[in-house]
Amino acid sequence: QVQLVESGGGLVQPGGSLRLSCAASGSIRSINVMYWYRQAPGKERELVAGITRGGYINYADSVKGRFTISRDNANDTVYLQMNGLKPEDTAVYYCNADGSRWPGGRFDTWGQGTQVTVSS
Repeated sequence: QVQLVESGGGLVQPGGSLRLSCAASGSIRSINVMYWYRQAPGKERELVAGITRGGYINYADSVKGRFTISRDNANDTVYLQMNGLKPEDTAVYYCNADGSRWPGGRFDTWGQGTQVTVSS
């Protein structure tokens, strides 16, 4: 089994910053891609950012220039630095990862989510 645990969410004022972390654990052989998604009340879950093991990155247009994704391959952890937060960034943020596991096979796992609320 592979588990993902997010942390770092909270309440912040508009223009503020938060840093989310997502640590993977379990029978991991290799993680290919790690993603951050978010889901606001009444809306579909949407991709925020993704990063491959080799460091290729993509962002949703709505967060470009404000959010930065990074990862620590040695510790199977992905981060999301969020600056210039706006009320419309309010959502539950989820981590997702896919890769290969021991003794064989692949995994595609979601974390439990962490709430981010941007409000004055």
